[in-house]
Amino acid sequence: MLYSLSVSNYILIGSLETVFPEGLIIISGETGAGKSILLGALSLVLGAKADASMVGPAGENCVVEAEFGMDEAIRRILSEADLPAEGDRLILRRTVGKSGRSRSFANDEPVSVSVLQELSEHLVDIHSQHQTLRLQDARFRMEALDLRAGCTSLRQACTDAWNQVTERRRSLQALEERLAEARGQQDYNESRWQRLEEAKLVSGELEDLEAEQKQLAHAEEIRETLSAADALLSPDSDDIPSPEHQLRECVKLLEKASRFVPAMETLAERLSSARLELEDIAVEVASATARIDVSPERLQAVEDRLSLLYGLFQKYGATSVEELIAERDRLSGLVMDATGLEAQVEEARRALTEAEKAHGRLCDELHQKRVAGAGPFAQAVEKLLHGLDLDKASFEVVLEASAPGALGRDTVQFLFSSTGQIKADVAKAASGGELSRIMLAIKAEMARFQHMPTLVFDEIDTGVSGGTADKMGSLVCEMGRSMQVFAITHLPQVAAKGHAHYLVSKASGSTTVHQLSEEGRVQELARMLSGSSITPEAIANARALLKL
Repeated sequence: MLYSLSVSNYILIGSLETVFPEGLIIISGETGAGKSILLGALSLVLGAKADASMVGPAGENCVVEAEFGMDEAIRRILSEADLPAEGDRLILRRTVGKSGRSRSFANDEPVSVSVLQELSEHLVDIHSQHQTLRLQDARFRMEALDLRAGCTSLRQACTDAWNQVTERRRSLQALEERLAEARGQQDYNESRWQRLEEAKLVSGELEDLEAEQKQLAHAEEIRETLSAADALLSPDSDDIPSPEHQLRECVKLLEKASRFVPAMETLAERLSSARLELEDIAVEVASATARIDVSPERLQAVEDRLSLLYGLFQKYGATSVEELIAERDRLSGLVMDATGLEAQVEEARRALTEAEKAHGRLCDELHQKRVAGAGPFAQAVEKLLHGLDLDKASFEVVLEASAPGALGRDTVQFLFSSTGQIKADVAKAASGGELSRIMLAIKAEMARFQHMPTLVFDEIDTGVSGGTADKMGSLVCEMGRSMQVFAITHLPQVAAKGHAHYLVSKASGSTTVHQLSEEGRVQELARMLSGSSITPEAIANARALLKL
């Protein structure tokens, strides 16, 4: 239930803090006092669209805060949104700035508007004076019947199954499009893939080939240069000592001198190391000279391979062998797709058929439950209408076949006759006052099964008066015995039934709300009975309505 409502700087409401009891709560006030503004503030905190026009003149933003009871459904939503779900109270807050941007909070934790809207579905059902138009809404008619027939959870399962069907249809369509594309380009892709496959590409080979080509192209020059170096390091003539031989002799001389000059021993060691390094260098130069291959055939083979790679680069728009390999693998996938996709398409078709069968079974079960519930639902609404001064009225719920969808394979029609004769679509057969009573009867029946803690009626009694208004008030009062009901009304017969009465008034351009005392209720009912000039007769009549 709604325990309290706090509003600050919302349109014409400067500051307002109100607590609410259980049962039937009456809200009244003169036309233009701001009853719709109060309802708008409640709608805002429940996730309604926000805009800059909601911010009043007293500040840069408006704030609406409401405190509700918290049950398991609310805790589940909070937990799914990673929000704390302890305690037995839920405080929702919404702020709107002059830019029109809003911020939302649940128990002081930031939340999205979608979370507020999901919470609101389990907190408050607001029935506005224009909601009789919902009788023309196929989804509302379906919801009303499904609540009475006890198949709300089954309908959700049907919706989930339909979502599975539509998802598998999308998947099948995507696979079929890929298969058509693969088949259309198969020859072209296979030709391009074949050329890359035949090239036997190796990652990193371009750099190795370019280095080898450079060496082969200058092999003669390299060989001559290395041979000259080798001759200097290892001369063939015995008359010319090698550098290594000269160093060896120098080491001996330094070692001899070290007997008299100790510092020469260190120099001898260093020179010995240099001699060994020079000896290794001479061996490697000789080996390198021997390995130089002057081969025109190998040079031609390398240049042919490079020419092939450069040609593939140009043809496929690549800059490296790695990119060519990636393109080869991609084309290989496309070539294989035509075969692999055929199997995937067949599997997707089987999966779609299974999903359609599962959805069909749920549709059949849903239809049977709706058929079973349609009669009792119509009878219950008709009985309520008889108690609302429509003694001869008849009401019927008709199921018609429709294309399969998220709600099954049914559409629901409400037929009505005020005389009990030929019934027709309720939106065409009922007057304004009759529509109000039909909607109240349907809402009363829905409330028995909806388990909604708070229900708001915004002038549900539009178009009725006298004894009918009294009976509507009694019905609303009866609903208030099992749930919290707010009734915004202009009719004293309805207002007198409330367990608590709040007056909306405007002073100095600002809307205020306060709970009426027993005498205050008498005065307000008298005003509703006689207008601005309250007569003793109206006072007496008000006391009679309140049974004082």
